[in-house]
Amino acid sequence: MYSVSYCATVRGIDGCMVQAEADVSDGLPGFSLVGYLSSEGKEARERVRIAIKNSGFRLPPKKITINLSPADIRKDGTGYDLAVAVAVLTSFGYFSQEFVKKILFLGELDFEGKLQNVQGVLPMVYTAYQQGFQYCILPKENQMEAGIVEGMHIIGAACLKEVAAILQKEEFPDEKRILYDFCKTQPQPLDFQDVIGQKMVRRAVEVSVAGMHNLLLIGPPGSGKTMIAKRIPGIMPCMEFEEQMEISKIYSVAGLLSKTRPFITERPFREPHHTVTQKALIGGGHLPKPGEISLASGGVLFLDELTEFQRQTIEVLREPLEDGYVTISRLDGTYRYPAKFQLVAAMNPCKCGYYPDRKKCTCTSWQIKNYLSRLSQPMLDRIDICAETIPLAYQELQNTGKNSGEETSFAIRERIVAAHAIQGKRYRQEKFFHNAQLTPSLIEKYCMMSDEAKEYIAQTFEEMEFSARVYHKVLKISRTIADLEGTERIEKRHIAEAAFYRIPDKKYWGGVEEAFER
Repeated sequence: MYSVSYCATVRGIDGCMVQAEADVSDGLPGFSLVGYLSSEGKEARERVRIAIKNSGFRLPPKKITINLSPADIRKDGTGYDLAVAVAVLTSFGYFSQEFVKKILFLGELDFEGKLQNVQGVLPMVYTAYQQGFQYCILPKENQMEAGIVEGMHIIGAACLKEVAAILQKEEFPDEKRILYDFCKTQPQPLDFQDVIGQKMVRRAVEVSVAGMHNLLLIGPPGSGKTMIAKRIPGIMPCMEFEEQMEISKIYSVAGLLSKTRPFITERPFREPHHTVTQKALIGGGHLPKPGEISLASGGVLFLDELTEFQRQTIEVLREPLEDGYVTISRLDGTYRYPAKFQLVAAMNPCKCGYYPDRKKCTCTSWQIKNYLSRLSQPMLDRIDICAETIPLAYQELQNTGKNSGEETSFAIRERIVAAHAIQGKRYRQEKFFHNAQLTPSLIEKYCMMSDEAKEYIAQTFEEMEFSARVYHKVLKISRTIADLEGTERIEKRHIAEAAFYRIPDKKYWGGVEEAFER
């Protein structure tokens, strides 16, 4: 007898429907699985057979063949066990085929017949919903995560016996949807009011977030680089549901969602250590998984001590920074993960950390140049804004928190939200939303300048010896500064401020020898 049930797999961060076909025929008794399976998928043969026996079902000695279709897509993981077990039992007449075909089955079976949780449930359930499925049976541990998808009836089960009882009665139990309280899970962001002084850096951060420009903080140890970076998510606008869903799918595939955190509602902030490998940073592996840049999508990827990272590790960021995604190719196919993150990096200007303060710095010019050369010029060109932090005076440290008189994150975020709204309206016909994503061909269309601004940027281009990429970045930053002012046309003052954010680049990477000569 032939029967079919439905499950799903994950390709990248999207689900892909899988059909578990079972055929029972006369011949030499056996239990075989086909359909381009990974090693753990092939082992489902033993797990399912023993789970069925220990759940109280008797299988006559027949030739059982299972095909997981489509056969040209690799089936990784163990989430197909429940669908295979249901298909086999349906073939032996235990369940109605018409009733089984309405349901998505997800879950791993142990020998006792209990259901174990699986990774990637959210994108699989969401895909099933898009395909017209209305019911899903899965492990109770995954119930809250799957319940995010409205329109799907989610039934959590503890074991194969519970699933069998539902299918034999052909009646679904009353759904007890576990609602996720989004409000209570919002963490209290660190506040910019705690940052004392550093007015130029605060302004640079505001501009960078308003246009989603990449940012480099450079300065001596203890000047507040890490402190500032960790407060950036608190001034970013709240995410729309579609963006939350995309990021949650990434975390689901990576196995980072749980009962207490089944959905991502806050902007991610990822801070990998400088010993991180290339695979961990961009994703990959034998069984491809999202890397840190994908986990930071929609939020901030913070690279502290940037020059301590392996140079080749930093270089792999160049394409994702331009494209907004990373593509990983394997023999069994190509996987694409989102990488729409804002890069924020921090570094010391030299090995001891105190250049250009010659009273404290003990490095030679050669040592400084060698230290700074760990960051290549092509990578430096992909960083839009360079901001220099300075040590604070003792008097500045006396007033902190609410007594500091500094702006709160809430006040800064209001201006950024307004700037994002302007960009969203401007680019509603395009495939992007922020100034940082402007292509060279669209800069002329959207970056309209006054005559005075045109003359000034032409002069600045020659004096500061900009590359074409840096020139375009200055224009995009100018567009963001104008948006913060609510100005349609880019003026000279906007160009001047944008060019100012390239001065640390010239100061540290182009002026070390001149500084020593002076």
